[in-house]
Amino acid sequence: MIMATKNEIFQEKLSEWLKAKGDKKKRGEITKNICFVTGMHKKSVPRKFKTLQLQSTAQEKKRGRKERYGPNVVAALKEVWEAANEICGELLHPEIEEYVNILIRDNMWKYDDEVTLKLRAMSMRTVRRRVEKFPQIHEGRHGMSSTSPSTLKHIIPIFKGPWGTLPPGHGQLDTVVHCGSSLQGDMAYSLNYTDFATYWTVIRAQWNKGQDATVVSVKGVRRMLPFPLHMLHPDTGSEFINWVLKNYCDAEDIDLTRSEPGKKNDNMIVEERNGHVIRDELGYTRLDVPEVVDAMNAFYDTLCVYRNHLIPVKRTTSKERVGAKIKRVYEKIAKTPYQRVLEHDGIPEEVKQKLRAEHEKLNPLLLKRELDTLRKQIFIIQKRGHKPSKDNGFG
Repeated sequence: MIMATKNEIFQEKLSEWLKAKGDKKKRGEITKNICFVTGMHKKSVPRKFKTLQLQSTAQEKKRGRKERYGPNVVAALKEVWEAANEICGELLHPEIEEYVNILIRDNMWKYDDEVTLKLRAMSMRTVRRRVEKFPQIHEGRHGMSSTSPSTLKHIIPIFKGPWGTLPPGHGQLDTVVHCGSSLQGDMAYSLNYTDFATYWTVIRAQWNKGQDATVVSVKGVRRMLPFPLHMLHPDTGSEFINWVLKNYCDAEDIDLTRSEPGKKNDNMIVEERNGHVIRDELGYTRLDVPEVVDAMNAFYDTLCVYRNHLIPVKRTTSKERVGAKIKRVYEKIAKTPYQRVLEHDGIPEEVKQKLRAEHEKLNPLLLKRELDTLRKQIFIIQKRGHKPSKDNGFG
C-alpha cells in the first residue's frame, strides 16, 4: 500500500477540521491522529490547516478583473510584432489591422475569429504593455564617425531651414561606415537618403567613400525614389563636398546644400534613420570584402520596400527646452512613409496609383523572411572572404 503524503492527509481531514470549529475535543483527536501518522508537532497542525484554508479561499475568490487577452491573443500579437521588425507598441498599434488583413489574404494567419477580433480591438496602451514584455536583443555599441570636413565646403551653401514648407524630393544625405572597431583600410559604406516631407528612405551600399562611388550611389537613390529629386542636404564630409558631386547636381538641376560643421542636429532626420534602420539591421560588424557590396544592395532593395511601405514612423511636431532637458512632442498616430506619400498634395496621382499597386502585393512576414535570408548572405560572404587559404606554399 502506498502511503499518503502529508498534503493529501491534510486535504482529506480539512473539511472535518472546519466542521469541528469550537469543538476542542474533536480537533484534539484530529491533531493527535495526524501527529501519529506524520510525526509532526501538535502546534504545527493548526497552522497547516489554516494555510490550506487560505489557499482554498484564494482559489475560490480570485481577485481582480478577469483576463481578457489570453495566451493565443498574445501569441498573435507577437507574430505581428516580429513581422513588423519588432518595433515599439506605439508604432505597431496603427499597423495591426493591415498586417492581419495581409496575412489572412495570403493564408498565413493561423488564429481563429475570436483571437483575431480581440487583437484588432486591443488598445494602444495594452499593445505597448504587452510588447514591452517581449524579449529583445539590443547591441550596446556605438558606431564610429568617418566624417572629415572638406576643404571645398565654401562652394556649398549652408541650409538650416525651414524644412516644413519644402515638398517631397528635398532630403538629407549621410554615410554610415561598416568598419567594426577600426577605420583603417578599405571597407563598405552605406549611403542613406531620407526625404524630409515623407520620411521615404533609400539606402545604397558602396565600396569606400570616394567621390565617384558616392555619385553612383546618389544616382541609385534618384532612380529608386518614387518622385523627383530636388535637393540633397549632406553634412560636411569630403564624400559630399567636392566638385564631382557638385557638377553632377548642377547638371541634373539638383540643389546641393550642407549642414553647419559640428551641428549634427542639422541632419536630424537622416541621423536617426542611420540608427533605426542601418545599424538596427546590420549592426556594427566590419564589412571589408568587396563582394559584400552587391549583397548589401540586394538587401537594401528589399529593406527599402519593407520600411517605406510597412514600418510606421512618428515625426517630432515640436520641442521645448525645460532646464537642461529638451521635451519633444510627437505625432499622436504613427504613419508609414507610404501613407505620407498618399496624403501629400504635392505628389502626382499617377505616382500614388503606382505605389498602391505595389503595396497591394506586399506581405510583411514574407519580406521579413527574405530580409533574414539576405542578411545571412551578407555575413556569409564576409566570413568567406576572410577564410585562410588552403595553399601552404608547397604547391
